[in-house]
Amino acid sequence: MLKIKLKEVRDPMARPYWKTILAIAWPLIIANSFWNLQLTIDRIFLGSFATEALGAAMAVMGVFWVPMALLQQTAAYVTTFVAQYYGAGEEKNIGPALWQAFFVAVVGGVLFLGLNLFSPAFFRMVGHGASIEALEVSYFNALSYSALPTAIVAAVSGFFTGLGRTRMVILINFIGLLLNVALDYLLIFGKLGFPALGIAGAGLATALATYGAAAMGCYLLVHNAQAARFALGDWKPRWQLLTQFLKFGIPSGLQWALEGLAFTVFLIFMGRLSQGEAALSSSSIAVTVMMLSVLPTMGVAQAVLTLVGQKLGEKNPAEAQALTWAGVKISSLYMAVVAASFWLIPDFYLAWFKNDANPELWAQVTLLAPQLLKMVALFTVFDSAYLNISFALKGAGDTRFVSLVALVIPWPLMVLPAYLLQTHPNAAVYSWAWVVVYSVTITLVLCARFQQGKWKSMSVIN
Repeated sequence: MLKIKLKEVRDPMARPYWKTILAIAWPLIIANSFWNLQLTIDRIFLGSFATEALGAAMAVMGVFWVPMALLQQTAAYVTTFVAQYYGAGEEKNIGPALWQAFFVAVVGGVLFLGLNLFSPAFFRMVGHGASIEALEVSYFNALSYSALPTAIVAAVSGFFTGLGRTRMVILINFIGLLLNVALDYLLIFGKLGFPALGIAGAGLATALATYGAAAMGCYLLVHNAQAARFALGDWKPRWQLLTQFLKFGIPSGLQWALEGLAFTVFLIFMGRLSQGEAALSSSSIAVTVMMLSVLPTMGVAQAVLTLVGQKLGEKNPAEAQALTWAGVKISSLYMAVVAASFWLIPDFYLAWFKNDANPELWAQVTLLAPQLLKMVALFTVFDSAYLNISFALKGAGDTRFVSLVALVIPWPLMVLPAYLLQTHPNAAVYSWAWVVVYSVTITLVLCARFQQGKWKSMSVIN
């Protein structure tokens, strides 16, 4: 009996780990799809409004995502605290941990608005054309109002995800999606008496929709039948717990922020090429399709983080390891199928963004974007493994190493090549090829870290 039990723990396929993962992951996949669908709809509407607006929106999202990722992912790290407290049976500590994430979300969201003071100077420094620059400033300033509610949604979703009750996250994000679609239509094009705000309307629609999602999340917390069990009424600041939360949460947020910063600089270089508008618009299409394609992988990775946290709370690292490798296999199989479609049917994805208002620009995009999608296909295959491993490490509390890797690796392997290739006649494609090199490298580094096993003895709650 002992040998059978050991084999079950060591072999990810000896037990239905995939069922355990997917039971938590599928609501997160749907919820993530709602959030990413908001961004996609924004870009589709903006592509219909003006192809230039599509390129500007992509550049802004890169810039916006750097501070937003730091705030959102720091708040979302409450997932690990909830999961480890839940696994350890310390349920009365869950509510206080959630409130520390709330405090971070509110303070960070208010401070975020201060960035609007610097946006004109920043986008002037970026060096895109005057028409693109005006669109970028307008979109960023409107979008910044979504920071506070986005962080609140991250904290509330982290609470439910850490418990493994991820269906609640679907409802929160569904409200945001419905509101965003309606408000996009009204505010971008000026329907039903609303002014036609164009790209600023897209940003404002996102902000208002996210406030709706945050309100739904707060409603679900207030009316939670198990509020007393998890001490959700214990809302007072706990400085020791807040310090512990920031100690692990900020490096977790930094991982996303640092990667986002590197990718933002990469996109800025795309906009500076001799055919900058075509390169930027094609990159926007590639990134939008990429973000949609990795939704199931992201959901699986979030489930892995939750389960690793719970298992380490239970002092069961062997099963946490088995669940992680099972998550890698699930994600890799899915992503290989989707990546093949980028090579075989690129026109299917291009049709989402077609715009005849600027035929010359669109003709350039139709030649360049399919080549970039091939690079995205390779990138996402490795990224599927990277996401699962990095989330597993963060579920244990190994956030500093993950953020250090995100600081060091992207610049020499992704950003620097894009800078050096700016004068090359095929600069966009070659630059994206280096994005693939970056993905392969960072995946191998984190796999080596995971195999070392230091994470097995880590904890955020001790």
